[in-house]
Amino acid sequence: MNVFVLCTGRSGSNTFARACAHASNFTAGHETRSQMVGEERLNYPDNHSEADNYLAWFLGRLDARYGDEAYYVHLTRDPEAVAKTWSRWWSWQGSQSSAYRNALLKMTDAPMLDCCRDYVDTKTQNIEHFLKDKKHQMTIRLEEIEEAFPRFWEWVGAEGDFEAAMGEWRIRHNATPSPLRMKLRILQNTAGKILRCYR
Repeated sequence: MNVFVLCTGRSGSNTFARACAHASNFTAGHETRSQMVGEERLNYPDNHSEADNYLAWFLGRLDARYGDEAYYVHLTRDPEAVAKTWSRWWSWQGSQSSAYRNALLKMTDAPMLDCCRDYVDTKTQNIEHFLKDKKHQMTIRLEEIEEAFPRFWEWVGAEGDFEAAMGEWRIRHNATPSPLRMKLRILQNTAGKILRCYR
């Protein structure tokens, strides 16, 4: 059995994967195949739980490969909070929010927050449309994770260290950096690219 956690990103998917990793009867990962192409992109092992917000762009292929055999979780968070978080990532090279604004919307002059709201809405509707006919599906709000994750654990028949799994939700994993830290990361990334040019 495969489990797929679908989301917009910036909504707890990293922590979800870490919590699932405490199950002993299936493996778990976060964006483990995001750098694969072709058939390998969705070639997940059996008895595996994958949390990957990029899957919202691959739903047709996900349906063709796994269909109703898999279990699907729609992990959500307050859309405005997600949009604001993504808007802080827009200047980071390779961020989805930047790519969405510049390449898909082709609106380089549009307010970033408006583009991020559109981005969140688009991915959310993609996921909702995909799930409308799926037998095995569950929606989990990040704001209600303390009550919802135990239901998920039982729903997929997880075995293992449940207390350790719940403990992951008390740790801030992959938190959005402060504006200063974000600027430092951008500077480090830019400096690295310049240095590689002179090698």
